[in-house]
Amino acid sequence: MSDKVNEQELLAVLAAKTKVDPELIKRVLKHEQTFINNAKADSKGEVDIDNDDLVDYVTGQRDVKLDELTVETILDAEMDYLMDKGLAGYID
Repeated sequence: MSDKVNEQELLAVLAAKTKVDPELIKRVLKHEQTFINNAKADSKGEVDIDNDDLVDYVTGQRDVKLDELTVETILDAEMDYLMDKGLAGYID
């Protein structure tokens, strides 16, 4: 996650949107960051993250007891938040 992101604000927004406990959201985001950090860049230096692979990775972690739909909802809400803040976007 970027240093520009206020983690407390992010967790509050995601909890309000998803109705999921902030501690569970924090766990999901931690595993998401690990997945992204381990992703390989292509020849242009860009990293393409497949959302299904990411959700599968997160739900496969022992300390995540959430279903795929809930994890996907959390990740989608996070992306919406980051896009609203101008910190992220989708590559066509």
